[in-house]
Amino acid sequence: MDNVLAFGAASAEAGRIDAVFLFITVIGGFFFLLTQGLLIYFAVRYRRRSPERDNETPGITGNHLLEFFWILIPTLVVVAIFYYGWRVYDDLREPRPGATEVYVTGRQWMWEVKYPDGRTALNEIRVPQGKPVKFILTATDVIHGFYLPDFRVKMDAIPGRLTSLWVQPDRTGEYTIYCTVYCGDGHSNMNARLIVMPPEQYVAWAAGKEERGEGEEQLSLHERGERIVGRTGCLNCHAVSGKEKIGPNFHGVYGSTVPLSDGTSVKADEEYLRESIVDPGAKVVKGYPNVMPTYKTTLKPDEVQAVIEFLKKPD
Repeated sequence: MDNVLAFGAASAEAGRIDAVFLFITVIGGFFFLLTQGLLIYFAVRYRRRSPERDNETPGITGNHLLEFFWILIPTLVVVAIFYYGWRVYDDLREPRPGATEVYVTGRQWMWEVKYPDGRTALNEIRVPQGKPVKFILTATDVIHGFYLPDFRVKMDAIPGRLTSLWVQPDRTGEYTIYCTVYCGDGHSNMNARLIVMPPEQYVAWAAGKEERGEGEEQLSLHERGERIVGRTGCLNCHAVSGKEKIGPNFHGVYGSTVPLSDGTSVKADEEYLRESIVDPGAKVVKGYPNVMPTYKTTLKPDEVQAVIEFLKKPD
């Protein structure tokens, strides 16, 4: 398995894709060295040595056998590359039987995740090691690109359509999911995590026995809130300081008077912050679009409390 998972590949299928590119690279390198070597040889062998020597080009009319082989050999090479690549591509199109399905929706600028049992998440997908997982993709606004470089797979998430791809993680760890299609101001920050867990640990997590992320039990409430804000994509739309983004700035929001789109205003206390997290459409801030998704089912009550604590002093 170590040989299969070369070049940082996180699955055997990724190793097969690497092998296709390695195959093409070796063939290309061989013919590059062959042609350039012959070029240099003929340039030296048949260079003009002195003006007195007869340098008239010999009258070569052609060689049908040579011409036949220099057409046949490149043709066979191209067919071999196509056949090898097609076999790998075709095998990777259909997921293995029994694959767990995970629904992933791209939106500006985050990934919304829904598991078959009703669990939800933002910018984080947890899967068990050694079992196939099928990602069913769509988008709510513009086209996004769901890209897992460690697994060598990428598929567009398209509004109004369902696309899919699958992987079978062969080693545990945390892998970055990127958006590869420019989708607006927050495109460069539209990253998520794929967390591959040992099967027994995944079962415990799915059963709700793991309430916090790794290391969070040692954090203060403020520190935990800061971590949650970072991993759930809040900072893709909200600035803590500096340049304004698509959503209201977190800096100084707590305790301030917030003007709303309906012409009224509200004091940003703990209840306002909680409501803005679980039901962001209830009180829309004046001058900002109503595009924030609800975190009602994504964050647990204690996680919401941690985020509120962070918003009180986000600096």
